[in-house]
Amino acid sequence: MRIAVHDKDRCKPKLCNFLCMRVCPVNRTGGECIVEDGAGKVRISEVLCTGCGICVKKCPFGAIKIINLPEQLDEPVHQYGVNGFRLFNLPMPRSGVTGIVGSNGIGKSTALKILSGEIQPNLGDSAGWEEVLDRYRGTEMHDFLKKLSEKSIKASFKPQYVESIPRIINGRVIDILAKVDELGKLNEVVDDLDLKNSLEKDITEVSGGELQRVALAACLIRDADIYLIDEPSSYLDVRERLNAAKAIRKTTEKIVYVVEHDLVVLDYLSDNIHVIFGEQGGYGIISNIMGTRAGINEYLTGFLRSENMRFREEIRFGVKPPTSTKKMSVLVEYPEIRKKYDRFSLEVDAGTVKTPTIRGILGPNATGKTTFMKILANTEKPDGKEVSIGVRISYKPQYIKATEEVVISLNMKGELIDRFRLTHLLDKKLCELSGGELQRVAIADCLSKDADIYMLDEPSAYLDVEERLSLAKYLHSFGYDNKASVMVIEHDILLIDYLSDELMVFSGESGVFGKASGPHDMREGMNMFLKEMDVTFRRDPDSGRPRANKKDSQKDRQQRESGQYYYSG
Repeated sequence: MRIAVHDKDRCKPKLCNFLCMRVCPVNRTGGECIVEDGAGKVRISEVLCTGCGICVKKCPFGAIKIINLPEQLDEPVHQYGVNGFRLFNLPMPRSGVTGIVGSNGIGKSTALKILSGEIQPNLGDSAGWEEVLDRYRGTEMHDFLKKLSEKSIKASFKPQYVESIPRIINGRVIDILAKVDELGKLNEVVDDLDLKNSLEKDITEVSGGELQRVALAACLIRDADIYLIDEPSSYLDVRERLNAAKAIRKTTEKIVYVVEHDLVVLDYLSDNIHVIFGEQGGYGIISNIMGTRAGINEYLTGFLRSENMRFREEIRFGVKPPTSTKKMSVLVEYPEIRKKYDRFSLEVDAGTVKTPTIRGILGPNATGKTTFMKILANTEKPDGKEVSIGVRISYKPQYIKATEEVVISLNMKGELIDRFRLTHLLDKKLCELSGGELQRVAIADCLSKDADIYMLDEPSAYLDVEERLSLAKYLHSFGYDNKASVMVIEHDILLIDYLSDELMVFSGESGVFGKASGPHDMREGMNMFLKEMDVTFRRDPDSGRPRANKKDSQKDRQQRESGQYYYSG
């Protein structure tokens, strides 16, 4: 089977004079494989296409993909026009929390929109509801789709990107939530998500983490038949993520779908899992439903047993031996740091930065992690004596400004442009990029600079699982190959575990005071951090990935009694 994908947004025939049509071997022999579509773009015939890939290689804007599949697939559930992205299968509606995991750009959001009734499936062409229902007759999906067609299913949706909410809704948080409280559960959900201190704030004044929790609360207090929650953990720290997971778990008597890239959170909240695999921007296939542990492990192995399908190489976690200090040297020493604001104070003991090494930085939100990094990067001034460590620093901030600046003006290194798949973004403005695209640009820009220390504040935001783990692997090799120190602030435990040689741990009361300790080795640092978070982690025996224990489970009690909150062996 052959799938031809044409991105009309990237296509610029006025600049290339329809180069793809001129180089296509079928066209050159008198055929009409690639033709004008009547709207100034091109259309590709999948029947006539030979799969040679010449048009893909020659297109200067990366607008064409030709995907050769080893076997024939059924007709898609939905397709975005001729040569557009297509989705195969749908998640199975059933009571409880069903997790959905997969790369960005392969149909997760499309699936949620179909299940919510926002998009009517077209079976790859222009099918109406009668044809859709006929296709699914005799299956579990039929009754659900029939209710969708009759508009008798009410959906509650938590969007992926919450930053736009203050531009759409005005007022105090308490007033906004009160208006949508259809279940009378406002007080309960406010307690579950720790939103008491946010209720009197105007929606334009809340932080990213508060906004995420407000959006989740608004979703959970509606009276709906199906709850669709897209990436609930962005901007949240570890404790907030697990609290959000517990709040979602309380809705298990309804149909709940959660798209999540933090595998620890997904594992913690899900009853079942669907894996979506395919090719970004080309097609997506939704797997059969699986148990949570088996589904996540099969996703990491890259092989789905029930489909007998390998879609990538295996990702495996291993226990790292303590990093040998003989291979490291002290790059710089930094003094004791103190910083006091009107309502917050930070204390950091004097320490050293070694090279080459990868330092993970963990701690609750609003305990000074970003402030510490800004002070070292000299973008924030400490109290008392100025901190000047005398080395070159490249810093990627937590919140990236989406300006009118064009991506190509950032002068990024060519290998990093390829590594982070940025070629097709170079002529775009930063304000035109999606959250994930903007994050990849910011990371590549940071790593393109010549520096001794590279500081990245929450680089995993809006990246999918594979992008996160690929980034972690790359940062590790980047630091050692360049004999540099890399410092990463993160809330994704799985990413920190995969990436770090050592840990710096922040503790304190969020928004009031913060105190830093370390660096520690991984076991000591994780035990200290997880004890404060009041959660224990074990390792999956098959994949080696860290998994959060359910509170008061046998394993949780055993690890607490032994003082091993982080099981590293």
